[in-house]
Amino acid sequence: MSSHDATLEFDYESSTRATLVAESVAREIGEIDDDRSRTTIDCDGATVRVDVVAADVIALRAALNTWFSLIDVAERTAELGDAALES
Repeated sequence: MSSHDATLEFDYESSTRATLVAESVAREIGEIDDDRSRTTIDCDGATVRVDVVAADVIALRAALNTWFSLIDVAERTAELGDAALES
């Protein structure tokens, strides 16, 4: 299947934040993957790495859009949680 692939790396201020974001989105791995694309997520220190492999460029683009959105939601949610704890 692996005719197209991409790697996304997200760097955070701490390994705690990176782990929180990675664990938040990792729950989607089995739900989103299909016969056209597969994704793996790895957290190494303060960096989250998302590897996407797809059968075609359209599936790759769709998967990347999905994972960018999921990471964005996890980041914003973590920021809201921090703000709530500070108030």
